[in-house]
Amino acid sequence: MIEQLKPLMGSFESDADLAMSVVVTRQVLALVLGCVIAGIFLATHGRDTAAARSGRHARSLMATLVLLTVLISMMTLVIGDNVARAFSLVGSLAIVRFRTVVEDTRDTAFVIFAVSIGMAIGAGFLKVPLVAIPVAAIAAFLFRPRLGDSMRRSLEADLVVRVGLGEVVDGLVEATLARHLERFTLTAMGTARQRSALEWTYAVRLQCEQSVTVLVDDLNRIAGVQSIELTRR
Repeated sequence: MIEQLKPLMGSFESDADLAMSVVVTRQVLALVLGCVIAGIFLATHGRDTAAARSGRHARSLMATLVLLTVLISMMTLVIGDNVARAFSLVGSLAIVRFRTVVEDTRDTAFVIFAVSIGMAIGAGFLKVPLVAIPVAAIAAFLFRPRLGDSMRRSLEADLVVRVGLGEVVDGLVEATLARHLERFTLTAMGTARQRSALEWTYAVRLQCEQSVTVLVDDLNRIAGVQSIELTRR
């Protein structure tokens, strides 16, 4: 039986460079540290962020962090010190396209965090992750999103007001904005709808969540106003 398997085993001569115990140890450690990274993300992403983004997105990113750590560890084991193999893997991975947009730059940092730890484990470095993970955890905790920051951001928006060409309503519009908004700034102005309307874009800060409906209703009551668009930042 062993003699019959020799031709098959001969096709995997590179396996001789890696002991099974080394592969298993590094992959298991990559899994554990990937879970640690996901735990740090969950603990420091802030209650406000959890409320703003869907739970499904958070769980998906946590799973991605764990899988990235394990897979990058595996890739580093495969590459080893072989430069030709490294270029081959880079060329193969260039085919892959990620369609999901990372919503927050902080999420991107955690993705790079997972990749770095996976590379270190795969290359056989343990001291680097043991030092880097606590330091990164402290940094993530110190600069985690705050509830007040999210509430302030939720009150900021971009307001687009479209009025008919030739309508002189800018005074009424700004008076209405002054009544309902903490502040507003005209950031852009131009024509729209094939030059049949004027479009004013404002950067605004709401007084409270409840003021949105009243603001839009009062603006729509102004004669000459064609449409209102308010987009949260």
